Amino acid sequence: MIRFIFLVVISLLSCSINAGPLITKISESFELAGSKIYTVDSEILERKYDLYVKLPKNYSEDNTKNEIYPVIYLNDGPHTFKVASGVTHFEDMDKAIIVGISFAHGENGQFSRVRDLTPMVDTGWKRYTTGGAKEYLKFIEKEVIPFIEGIFRVDPTRRILSGHSLGGSFGAWVLLTKPQLFSSYILTSPSLWFKDEMIFDLEDKYASHNNSLAVNVYIATGALETTKKGRMRNDMVDGHKRFFARLQSRNYRGLKLNGEIVNGTDHFSTFPVGLAKGLRWIYHDMWAGS
Repeated sequence: MIRFIFLVVISLLSCSINAGPLITKISESFELAGSKIYTVDSEILERKYDLYVKLPKNYSEDNTKNEIYPVIYLNDGPHTFKVASGVTHFEDMDKAIIVGISFAHGENGQFSRVRDLTPMVDTGWKRYTTGGAKEYLKFIEKEVIPFIEGIFRVDPTRRILSGHSLGGSFGAWVLLTKPQLFSSYILTSPSLWFKDEMIFDLEDKYASHNNSLAVNVYIATGALETTKKGRMRNDMVDGHKRFFARLQSRNYRGLKLNGEIVNGTDHFSTFPVGLAKGLRWIYHDMWAGS
């Protein structure tokens, strides 16, 4: 034991002499300035979810005490909240309160998200429960949004919903079922293939009863999200192009539509690019001067 301690001490001394500057661990983890975590015990879903919240840097300054802020709502919070916090780091992009919604407490993240983000039951998904989006949206509308708007200075006319993959197709479903709940949508790599592309049938149904869709929509999919280039089971690029063209062809009154097939990105790298470009478009083109 004594010999072991002696060797460890000698080893550490050797490292400090030969390996450059002494490095000291000062914290268990990096803390994000201006961020808080709240837990919602949902009466609607009978489950608990965390809300990760980040405020703009100028939120508490004296000269902004009467200012109200847009809110960006993100599903898949453990991933998307960190990305959104980085994307909005610089002043020109730091214009909104960010809210990331976690997976349900005590559940596997993939199990939680597949259930909550899919609008219909699909028995083809043998390992997961599907079809919980209707109740999950009710949870967002009736519990999450009132909580955020009750404690922060929020502009309720400028809510943004952003999601990736199943979160993107969830956003597309919200767009066509309750569009005015959010004023803007940023959909990256949306899984439009879900349930035999049911989103296209839903859009047909919406178009048969509506000629307006007064929201901002930005859609981004990676150029590598194909069955060949990205080894995807479904061609996400093809789905993106057809859905974008469908929305464009309707000439919905009030719809501001933008997006792109992002060169050089695949399903796992499109979200940061799409979110950054979508936010910049909304901030500088859609909201400029207002």
